[in-house]
Formats: sequence, C-alpha cells, structure tokens
Amino acid sequence: MGAMFMQSLLVPSKLAVPDICTFKRDCKGSLCTFPPVYSNGAASNAIITRPCSSLSRTPERNCVQLDAPTVVRRSGNYKPPLWDFDYIESLNSPYKEERYLRRASELKVQVEMLIEEAILKEPEIKQLELIDDMQRLGIADHFETQITRILNNIYNNKYGKNYEDDDKPCERDLYSMALEFRLLRQHGFRVSQDVFDCFRNEEGEFMKASTLAEDTKGLLQLYESSFLSTQGESTLHQAREFATIFLRRNLDQGLIFDEYLSFLVGCALKLPLHWSIPRFRARTFIGAYERKSDAITTVLEFAKLDFNIFQATNQEELKNVTRLWKSTGVADKLPFARVVLVPSYIWAFGLVQPREHGYARMEMTTLLNLAFAVDDIFDVYGTLEELQLLTDAIQRWDTESIDQLPYYMQIYYLALFNFVNGVAYNYLKEQESVVIPYLRKSLLDFLCSYLQEAKWYHKGQKPSLEEYLQNGCTSSGGLMLFCHIYFLLQNPVEKEAIRELCEYHDFLRLASTVVRLTNDLKTTKAEIEKGDVPKAIQCYMNDTGASEKKAREHILSLNQETWMKLNGEATDAETLFSRTFITCCVNSCRVGHYIYQADGGLGEPNLTLEGQINGLLFEPILYKII
Repeated sequence: MGAMFMQSLLVPSKLAVPDICTFKRDCKGSLCTFPPVYSNGAASNAIITRPCSSLSRTPERNCVQLDAPTVVRRSGNYKPPLWDFDYIESLNSPYKEERYLRRASELKVQVEMLIEEAILKEPEIKQLELIDDMQRLGIADHFETQITRILNNIYNNKYGKNYEDDDKPCERDLYSMALEFRLLRQHGFRVSQDVFDCFRNEEGEFMKASTLAEDTKGLLQLYESSFLSTQGESTLHQAREFATIFLRRNLDQGLIFDEYLSFLVGCALKLPLHWSIPRFRARTFIGAYERKSDAITTVLEFAKLDFNIFQATNQEELKNVTRLWKSTGVADKLPFARVVLVPSYIWAFGLVQPREHGYARMEMTTLLNLAFAVDDIFDVYGTLEELQLLTDAIQRWDTESIDQLPYYMQIYYLALFNFVNGVAYNYLKEQESVVIPYLRKSLLDFLCSYLQEAKWYHKGQKPSLEEYLQNGCTSSGGLMLFCHIYFLLQNPVEKEAIRELCEYHDFLRLASTVVRLTNDLKTTKAEIEKGDVPKAIQCYMNDTGASEKKAREHILSLNQETWMKLNGEATDAETLFSRTFITCCVNSCRVGHYIYQADGGLGEPNLTLEGQINGLLFEPILYKII
C-alpha cells in the first residue's frame, strides 16, 4: 500500500536532525540536485482571480488572500493524458492466471538445464552468446547464479595468475574478445582495455584492414564494449569512433546480409546496450530473436511468457498506485498540473527493475507524481512569493506551516508531508531507524534548486553553464529520488553510507548530471517555449557565442564524458552502496535516454514513445501454450 496515503499518521511537528548530515537552513546558496526532466507545449499567460498570496486567511478555507484582486499566471497548455484513470482501471491481463505461471516455472527449469549443459559441453564463446541473448530478451535476472558461475570461470582462467602464459588476447578474434570484455566489465570484473592493443597498429590506431573493417559482428561488440569505458581510457574511445564509422558504413551500404545482425547494429547505433534498460527493449529483441536462424525454442517461449507475466504485474502495480493517487485529490485540486500516471510509473519501473521490489516501484511512482506536480507549480503556476512560502514550509516540516500557504499548495504540501512520513514510518517498522530528516533534506535541496531557477526566470537572469549545471544537478530530481530509493529498498542505516548519501557522493551527482544533460539535449525548444530558464545549450551559447549546432555538440560531448566518469565512480561506490542501489541510480540515466531519444520526451505528444509504452505495459506478446 502507498505510504503517502496514511492520512491518520501521527508525526511530531518538529523533527530533530541527526549530526550525520549537515542540513542547509536556507535556500540562498547554490545547491546541486537534478530536475524532473519533463516538458510540454508553449506557455501562455492567464488571468487567475483565485486568492493566493498575502498572509491574511479566509476563514472558510484557511488560505491566503491576495492584496491585489488578480494575479497573472502562466499555463502549460497540457493536453489530456493518453492513459487516464478509467483506462488504467480497466486493465485485466490473463497472464496472472495459474496456468501461465505454472508453464513459466516449467520453462524456467528447462532453460536452467540448457545453461548447465552449455557449461559442461559448449565452448566459452557459446556460453557468452547465451548470456548475451538472455540479457537482450530480458530474462537474465532469473539465471544470475549460473551467469556468475560462467563469468567467474572465464575470468579466473583468462585473467588470473596464469594470464601471461595462457590464452593471450592477440591470438583471439575481435568478436569473442569484445563480447567477453563487455560481459565481464558489465558484471564488475576488472579487465584492462589493453586486451584490444593487438587490434591496433604501431601508431596506436585500430587497423583498417579489410578483415577487421568488414567483421560486423566483431565491430558491434567492440562498439558496445566502448560504452563501459572510464575516464582516460583512450583505447576504448578510439574503439568507439572506429567501430561507429564502419558499422554505419556497413549498414548504410547494405553490407550486412544477416537480418538479425543488421537489426542489432541498427539498435546499437540508436542506443547502445550500456545506456539501455533490458526490460524496456526486450519486446523488440524477442521479435527479432524469433527470426534468428539458431534461436533456441525453449528460451524464446520462456522470454515471451515471462514478458507477459511481468507486464501483468506492472498493470496491477499501476492500478494500485493510481487508485491511491486519485484518493489524495491532488489531480483534482491542481488542475493546471499534468496528469502523468503512466509516465511516472515508466520512470519508476525504469529505476527499480528487480521483480521483487514492487513496493519500491509503487512508492517511487507516487513520488514522481508529486515531482511532476511541483515542477508545474514552480515552472508554470506559482508566483515567486508562493514558491518561497512552499520552500519555507518544507524547511520547517510541520503541520503549522500549512496556514501560510494558498489553498492549492496546502493540498500539495499535505500530500507530500503524508507521503514522506509514510515512507519513513514503514522504514522505522522494518529497520528500527528514523529517516525523516534525510528524506526531508533531499526534498528541501530539490525545491531550493527549483526556487533558484524561478528566481533566474522572474529576474530575467541568464546563468553561466557552470552555474546552471551546479544547480541543474539537483533540479533534475535525481538526488532526491536516489535518497528515497535508498530507503525504499530497505538499505540499512550505516553511518558512512548515509553521510555519502546526504552529501551527494560524486557517483550520485554524476548520475544526476547525465539525466540533466540528456534532457536538455532533447527538450530544450519545448521547455524554452514554455517559459523555463535557458538550458545547457543556451547557457553555453550565451557564454561563448557559439552557434546552436556547436553548442549541442559540446553538450553531447560533455554528456559522454560524464558517462565515462560515472562508469568509474560506479565501481568505487560499491564499497559504500549495494549493487542493487547502484544499478537503480545508473538506470536513471538509462530511462532518460529511453524517454528522450525521441524529441519531446514525456511532455509532448509522441507517437513513437506512445507505441513503446503501449508495447511495454499494455499489449502482451502473442503467446500460445505449446
């Protein structure tokens, strides 16, 4: 059940703050968080006569009254949602029935037997290809034990103490070397980029010999491997440039005669695997795998059925959280705000992939609904005075603060207040630790960053790129989301981890920055038309006088560099945080790429994205029990 809807929850009106974190007591300095990167159509101004901003209150509503009779407000001109309350409530998948669950269990056992047989009888390359297929099909999480076993064996045999005397990489082909490198790195094994040196000439460049340039399978794996690079790994940087040139040439000139391979290359050039969420692309890969010449029937059937069963789970989670969200009244009382039930769930599902964490997905959906609403309050509807009042109320975090807010903010504040206290209450029951101060701090930093952007807008100020990104790291919402995810996953309160969580470890800041930059690269025009402050591209143009094309290239390069830093920090962060939490944070970057690879993102109508979401959440794959 959603924690935010515990309306009778009793909480102290004042909260003591532990000394593990230093909380900022005002919103005047620059903060670093990361923005809910949502955009929509052009803004317009509207005259609204509802009382809203002075400190005098009307007795019937206990809301504040305007000194002046009217106030000019903007409008986002948002269109009705594609998936409304009634549509979501009507969802009823048959794949939660026992007959499908029983068949899935049978197939899972059969696939496990196939993997065990491959370990005993098949060469390593076949084992690696099986892992690659299962990851693309979205079923690898069922077989993590077997996958780890295979990779451990390969790593110990190839990169252990006898590495120098044994299977030297120069004696390997590009395809097997790159596939092995990618899968090992992806699972946390430390493998040096030097394994690719034998494919480079004396000048350090990748050899353009016809055999290498025409090895599309090898080039594809080299290209995919390059996205796991860390800062300073020049070989992998060159590998990406080299592989991109020849993959694009081979694809454009029709030199790839294998239909499945051609499909994989096209997908990779649009969005590489490391920047993707497997479950989000599984349906597409299942359709392609079905046409693969050596497809394994049992694996294919299990992938189809597993997709449909998980989709049925998604629908039930979405229905539950939608009912609870509707009961808060936020959608009715804030008619200027977007209704984003499905987009919020897509973000939550992208962040929290493990099947067993349905509670975290539903709570994150509610939090994202609240984030979308406050985005519209700050960017579109609220006056600067009202925005300061709301931020001050979050800083005090007590029920008395509601008296100072206009009515629409009272509704929002109490919904947020109940949600956060509900999350903290559930955590207290499970872990016997008080976490409200940590959650509140992340929210305060988030709203302070929004307030800074509002001040820039209302004062007509143009921040430098450095100022913008320092604040934008926070206003994107990522740091606030990460803090809540940490506790929703029931991670323990360990002093060092909590300090790094509250002070925003570099890993967390980098993940937030990637989402910020990804958003800005795709939704800039729409958000500028809506009335937002200049985004990263405009800030760079203002700083340097560069053209929009040059500025876009610079921000794209900056985003790629930030990804490389993130890859390195993710490995280091494992000493502090669980692998599940780290993956959730990196997934925030991946879901951003998924949403924003088509212009407009979630805020504007987009047939491509609409079709992807329908295929992911609402339309099962055609399946018949064999």
